[in-house]
Amino acid sequence: MYPAGSMEAAVRLAADLDRPILAGELGGVRPYGFDMQNSPCEMHDMKDCSRPMIVLSTSGTRLMIEGADRGVCHPACLRNASAQARHLVRAGADVVLLAADSRGEFREEDRLCAARITRVLVEAGHSLSARLTAEVLERWGDAPDDAFLHGRSARYLRDTAQEHDLDFVLEHIDDLSSVYAVENGEVRELTSSAARAR
Repeated sequence: MYPAGSMEAAVRLAADLDRPILAGELGGVRPYGFDMQNSPCEMHDMKDCSRPMIVLSTSGTRLMIEGADRGVCHPACLRNASAQARHLVRAGADVVLLAADSRGEFREEDRLCAARITRVLVEAGHSLSARLTAEVLERWGDAPDDAFLHGRSARYLRDTAQEHDLDFVLEHIDDLSSVYAVENGEVRELTSSAARAR
């Protein structure tokens, strides 16, 4: 998967790849000319997994690129939050958690994911240096899986008949043991030994 920070970047990437699939949203809407929205259901049900995929989102993919520019960047979501947290504990280095905002808001699903990773790090001896991180941990650290269902993102999906994506997320929390890194502009799954070494 290749994260794109803008429509222009997605178009440039597409020109360099063989028959890429363009998936994404800008402001919650699939951009013109894209093959699909970045719906977890659509991506999971994709038939041809051999083609490269370019993903564009309002803020998340741009944040991945910026994170990779600062150093090692490990994208995470509710599907692999526990695996990512365990990997960071094993790595033993300082961690900066970055979460994308959407229209100036830090969305509930992102707070829940960040809090779950933070909780494991704190339990392993990491200390918190940011007030916002402590607040997110206090509010979301022990929140149930469905705590994000009353937030703006969930409301938007229900209002636009995309409830299937909410169901998918709830059914797939922590179902991945994989850890990923953004390397040379591509999100790659780390092998077990590479994940242990980082």
